Amino acid sequence: MTASHSTDPCREPMALLREVSEAVGAITRHLSVHQVLEVIVSSARRLAGADYAAIGIPDDEGGFAEFITDGIGEERRLKIGPLPRQHGMLAAILEETGPILLDDLRRDPRYRWWPKAHPAMAALLGVPIRDGDRTLGIVVLTNDLGRPGFSESDTDLIELLASHAAIAITNARLYERSRELTVVEERNRLARELHDAVMQRLFSLRLSARAARKLVDTDPEAAAARLGEVETLAADAIGELRGVIVELRPADLDAHGLVETLRRHATLLDRLHDTEVAFEVRSPVDLSRDGEVEVLRLVQEALGNAFRHARARRVAVTVATDRIRIADDGVGFDAAEAATRGLGLLSMRERAKALGGDLELATAPGEGTVVTLLLDSPFEDGAPENGAPEDDAAETSAAEGGPRDGGAVRDDTEEDDRG
Repeated sequence: MTASHSTDPCREPMALLREVSEAVGAITRHLSVHQVLEVIVSSARRLAGADYAAIGIPDDEGGFAEFITDGIGEERRLKIGPLPRQHGMLAAILEETGPILLDDLRRDPRYRWWPKAHPAMAALLGVPIRDGDRTLGIVVLTNDLGRPGFSESDTDLIELLASHAAIAITNARLYERSRELTVVEERNRLARELHDAVMQRLFSLRLSARAARKLVDTDPEAAAARLGEVETLAADAIGELRGVIVELRPADLDAHGLVETLRRHATLLDRLHDTEVAFEVRSPVDLSRDGEVEVLRLVQEALGNAFRHARARRVAVTVATDRIRIADDGVGFDAAEAATRGLGLLSMRERAKALGGDLELATAPGEGTVVTLLLDSPFEDGAPENGAPEDDAAETSAAEGGPRDGGAVRDDTEEDDRG
């Protein structure tokens, strides 16, 4: 009668209960709506032993906001075309308050048609996902032509799954909505802080600069005093702004720590680009919370420059207790020219200074680029952990990740997208 293993007499009740429990647990473990839907559809197909499964979330325009399938390959799915509309059997399942169980959906008067590339299906089990009087979505299971239909036991299983799915979808939507509200609240808070702190100092700075300009010819000493005020106010404004920025601590740092966050960022770049990205940890890094943010931002900026400008085949990130090195085998650039253009160099140097460290830089046209952040080493004698040599010849080879040391960091400007 059924393609499902749910009615297999050899299938122990405890084994079935365990499978259902695992499916429910997997559904409730996720807080992203899309992830919840993916788990629901794969769990439904597995529990009922179906050839195909789909979950659809209707929109208000006669279509589906989400329609996720399981059992249909990516190539065929693309040939099928855009998301389906709310018609035929899909509309019938949406309109019903209970399940629809058919041995051959093609014989049902509500059946319309399917696209040319669509698999030929016969047996169907459709279950609405309901939250009270509202239908949140539908679960659809089908089998190929010639395969047996679904059973009442299959229907009970999928209805149970759908009831848990309704709760999970509602919770995921509430979570995503709460995150959106949190982002808006944080944006408004930062706007207030920027206005209250930084903007007021910048306004005072402007007034002092205007007064200095008026005094230049008539009272140079007073003008110089005013310019001193300008310098002080500018430094204060930078400090206030840096304080606000540091509060924007990436959540990944709290969840995974600095080294793992850097590794994940490098892995993501490696997946997104043709350039090979290598990541190596030689010894642990111990920094304050603020220091971790500074290092993460500096490394992200250095990697961003490498991908935007270097046209490199390989980028290597090496992490050690006393230094972090980002090296590429790209086209390089003129260090002397870059040092006088844009704010990228200044920003990276200021971050290194805030850490109590320094920046060593190496680049030349055709020689690749190496950016080395020197951290304040915890070892009094300057020797790294495990007696490893302070520098490594492999790091200084352009073929293995970068050029010789010396020169200046890649800097962003308007003309060549550096800045």
